[in-house]
Amino acid sequence: MNQKIRTESVEFLFDSVLKLENKEECFAFFEDLCTVNELLSISQRALVAYMLRKKKTYLEIAEATGASTATISRVNRALNYGCDGYDLVFSRLDGEDDQ
Repeated sequence: MNQKIRTESVEFLFDSVLKLENKEECFAFFEDLCTVNELLSISQRALVAYMLRKKKTYLEIAEATGASTATISRVNRALNYGCDGYDLVFSRLDGEDDQ
C-alpha cells in the first residue's frame, strides 16, 4: 500500500464509503462528492480494468468505453503492478453472478 495515501482524510473517505448500504446511497454520495467528470473518469477506469481482466483488446475497450489507449495502458499497469485491489473487487463481482 502506498503510504502517501494513508492520510486522515483518505481514511475518513473510506470509512464513509463503507457506511453506504446500497447503490442509491452510492449515487447520492458520489454525486455530492465528485464532479460529473471525476465520477465518469473513475468509473471508466474501473470498467477498463474489468475488460482488461476479461482479456478484451485495447481496441475493443476503447470502442466500448471511449477511453484513450494511454488511459487503458495506465490501468493495465495498475492491474499488473498495483495492490490487487481491482482483482479483489472483480472476484467478488464475478461471484455475484454465480448466485
